[in-house]
Amino acid sequence: MNKYKYIIIDKSENKPLKLKNNLSKNKSNKYILFLKNYFCKIKLYKLIIHGLFILSYYLYYLSLEKCFDGFDVCGTRNKWISMKLSQAIISSFILALLIEGMIYKIVSKINLLHTILFYFTMYRYSNGLDFHDHGFYNFFGCLSICIVFLIILTPFNILLFLIKKKSKFCILIYIFIILFLIIIFYYVIIIHYMNCEGWEKGLNNTYIENNPNIYPCKIKFPKICPFKLGTYFLDITKWKGLKCEQNHKENTKLKLLHFSNHKYINKSTKRIGFPLLNKNNELFLAMKDNDNKVIKFVMNNLVDMDNRESVMKIHKKIIPEIIVNYNEKQNGELNININFNKTLSEERKKLEKKTTPYSSNIMIIYIDSVSRAYSIRKLKKTLKFFEYFMQFKGGSNPKYPSENYHSFQFFKYHSFSSYTRYNYMQIFYGNYFKSVNDKNMIRITKYLKENGYITSYVNDMCLREPTNTGHDMNYEEICDHEFLLCDPNMKSVHSHTIRCLYDKISTQYLYEYGNQFWRKYNNNRKFLSIITNDGHEGTIEVLKYIDDILYNFLYNLYDDNLFQNTTIFLLSDHGTAAPSPYYINNFFQIERHLPMLYIISNDRKNISYKQQYEYIQKNQQILVTGYDIYNTIGHLIFGDKYYLIPNKNQIKDSPKTKLGISLFNEINSKERIPKNYNNMDINICI
Repeated sequence: MNKYKYIIIDKSENKPLKLKNNLSKNKSNKYILFLKNYFCKIKLYKLIIHGLFILSYYLYYLSLEKCFDGFDVCGTRNKWISMKLSQAIISSFILALLIEGMIYKIVSKINLLHTILFYFTMYRYSNGLDFHDHGFYNFFGCLSICIVFLIILTPFNILLFLIKKKSKFCILIYIFIILFLIIIFYYVIIIHYMNCEGWEKGLNNTYIENNPNIYPCKIKFPKICPFKLGTYFLDITKWKGLKCEQNHKENTKLKLLHFSNHKYINKSTKRIGFPLLNKNNELFLAMKDNDNKVIKFVMNNLVDMDNRESVMKIHKKIIPEIIVNYNEKQNGELNININFNKTLSEERKKLEKKTTPYSSNIMIIYIDSVSRAYSIRKLKKTLKFFEYFMQFKGGSNPKYPSENYHSFQFFKYHSFSSYTRYNYMQIFYGNYFKSVNDKNMIRITKYLKENGYITSYVNDMCLREPTNTGHDMNYEEICDHEFLLCDPNMKSVHSHTIRCLYDKISTQYLYEYGNQFWRKYNNNRKFLSIITNDGHEGTIEVLKYIDDILYNFLYNLYDDNLFQNTTIFLLSDHGTAAPSPYYINNFFQIERHLPMLYIISNDRKNISYKQQYEYIQKNQQILVTGYDIYNTIGHLIFGDKYYLIPNKNQIKDSPKTKLGISLFNEINSKERIPKNYNNMDINICI
């Protein structure tokens, strides 16, 4: 008999009455007794279970190191590791208890499966430090997949319940209902609402050409396109009825004050200026020393525009271009007024004599994370603008008979990775990040300045670049005019709804800045790059809300005859990549590696454009990459002299090699297969 227990017998009936612990009178000893019994009975399988979970999470912890080596989604190392390690310990404890509960039939195997799937997806997609650094959309994608698994597995839970009740009739009826619902779902939802009809279609009734004898890169088409169904229930902006004109935020000034340098800013301030980031070496060096933490620098250098000491200390005679005005609106009004630099304009005009460019004006509109097919679905008005110049052979525009415009679309523009960093580096530096030492990288801005272009750069991510490139940018590579949207009153750049700021969609300020820049330097060569993050979210619904903004920006410049001798790129770095409910479907995997690329170009009288037109027409169906975009920009800058300058980026697959060619030149389609590229970690060709 167990020495800790004895049985009390009722002598009158000779029956065991109850089981008692001989220490029951001492309540504190009950817990000690329980622990002794528990640990005395631990078996080998329990040690194995606990050990495996701890080991698996330790291995997960070790795998985080790859994030610090390359991913652009990592936050502060120590804070992030501490969070993940704590998460791993808690998760392992919970899972261990659940498995033990299943062994003792406390929980079912199906419930355990739900939990394991949840943790698997959570760790699989959890790459962000917090909700402001990729974390929210990773969490959203993880949760969406868990819900999908839950929906799939719930019927099995119900079936298990019916089996326990041993009601054959109920079981048969239930199975019949499930099969009926599956058939209805397949034929009504999948076949009718989620078919991929028209996915391969481009602008102006054109289609992807997949003849392998002509184009070795044959694109695999998706079989199911769930975005059609998702449009009805994933438009969170529409759910909330969110309109920026009605989304007045209170205490926007207080939020600015919370992050600002209080020596010059206080509650009585009526006009708050944002510091210029590129007007002198001192400010630029301060930015570099701050490890690209632009938001902190900006907030610490806000300017009280009504305080002369503040203005003179920060900017001397140069007035900030971005001012939040609290005189009339309590919630603030953001005003933009670009400082035209007459001296700079005259200096750059002298440099124009060095080359005869193919395009005196170059504009890049770069929207992160937008596939070709996604752009056609959501940027309908904007792409109608591009399509307009495809309606006539040669792109002749009847409104301006003296000028010819041509627009082109690229069906097989191939990203190197689903991460912005690697693709961005090709477009603006002509290099792949992993392949080159920082000292060898030269941003395209330097070549533009040397050849007389006034340069401008705007983005809505409050970063020098849309991602941390690791490149130690030189002062000569920064743009002449920069606008980084660095206001803490704005939502995270990965928001699943439109981002409002002072009663407007935040993106609108970027295009207002670009519009002013384009008009004020109308008589100069100029380069404008507008970089936004509107497509970088999991619902793939937010992009449509900037369509009107982008269309109006382009059309107004065009209508005012400001596109002469201009080339416009509308492009992305990669297709949809943020984890989402669509993540497990093959359409998502295909689209994420086929970003959008459209070009509008003037007919230039100083070159034989007919041959170039034939080349670029053919190149629309050939696999092209960011290397080709970099070369195309270089071709536009240097004109015929582009091939005479030395190749300053001496690495394989760099500009001016057979794998990096201007899109206005002939490209050998047989060489354009993914295996010929170094470092291409994905492949959309079959």
